[in-house]
Amino acid sequence: MTVALLWVASPNTEVSNSFAFFHSVRVLDSSKFGSVDRSLMFKTRAKRSGNQKWKSGLVNIDLRNPCIGSGNKLPIISSMVASHAGEMAISSEEKVYNVVLKQAALVKKQLRSSEDLDVKPDIVLLGTLSLLSEAYERCGEVCAEYAKTFYLGTLLMTPERRRAIWAIYALDRWEARLEDLFRGRPFDMLDAALSDTVTKFPVDIQPFKDMIEGMRMDLKKSRYQNFDELYLYCYYVAGTVGLMSVPVMGIAPESQASTESVYNAALALGIANQLTNILRDVGEDARRGRIYLPQDELAQAGLSDDDIFAGKVTDKWRNFMKDQIKRARMFFNEAEKGVTELSAASRWPVWASLLLYRRILDEIEANDYNNFTKRAYVSKAKKIASLPIAYARSVFGPSKISSPLTKA
Repeated sequence: MTVALLWVASPNTEVSNSFAFFHSVRVLDSSKFGSVDRSLMFKTRAKRSGNQKWKSGLVNIDLRNPCIGSGNKLPIISSMVASHAGEMAISSEEKVYNVVLKQAALVKKQLRSSEDLDVKPDIVLLGTLSLLSEAYERCGEVCAEYAKTFYLGTLLMTPERRRAIWAIYALDRWEARLEDLFRGRPFDMLDAALSDTVTKFPVDIQPFKDMIEGMRMDLKKSRYQNFDELYLYCYYVAGTVGLMSVPVMGIAPESQASTESVYNAALALGIANQLTNILRDVGEDARRGRIYLPQDELAQAGLSDDDIFAGKVTDKWRNFMKDQIKRARMFFNEAEKGVTELSAASRWPVWASLLLYRRILDEIEANDYNNFTKRAYVSKAKKIASLPIAYARSVFGPSKISSPLTKA
């Protein structure tokens, strides 16, 4: 679906530069997710001098990461900013999508080679195979300790993919060591496992650097003014994992989808997971003085930080949460499009993780949106029940399998 947007640019702005962003966003089918204003416009926040003239024109583009809401209007996309010189500053989505394109290009280059990634011999970096195996096992222990639902999904993977994902998750995230790690010079055993992984799979270093940046952001930032800021944070701490994982999971040889679209779906899954974490942990984060909710959307809903710290479930809060959950589900729906394009051996674990994480949103609703004092979680019985559904979807596709775990 396309939508007409008002294109604003100064006379000296090159059209081609503006189109670079337009290529990077897409809107979902409004028939599925409610009404979408079809006369959307980019909002520009730039001062202009007296002699500067602005021109406008209509351009049909696709919106990549939309957000819609009922009642209080959630931002459809992040704003683009026109500078005094007439240059268009890119939004968080465009910054992230540039990383997607770079990673996709790396995979394409690797696939053009004559080597089969699945049969590469192990590269032993510490002198013995036993030490490397121990390094991977240690990564698995870290993953099992800090990401139980995620870890369950990895147990459904093939052994090599499972170990690689563990290594990615357990990254000792210090940028000074990252460059050495990618050059095959690990500092310790956790580094050794990841260094071995990046020699086998076409993983780019940028998502790892961005993950480190997300940790820095967490140290200095406890409020997010709008969804554009929150989106960037979600990419840093979770979307990056999606981009790191695609080369390990592999794209099905018979897939007709573009590599970029598969990566974009993986990015959407990471964003969806992190948004779900945020909505689940509102009370816990508030007790630490942190609020990972868009401040402008809280204000539009008639809410403030004081309401979050008070921890009282009101009608205003319920309506606000309904919109936030709707947005998270939209990212999950976008992610589904990429799961079907993964290699056959990877679809089941990814489907299982997606269905389980999305179910957390259902549990928030079941708790009457009380995420202040009640923690939404998926019971062990429900987790087990989801596995055959995930397997069926991995074999037959989502369109042929109805699931009680899925809500629009």
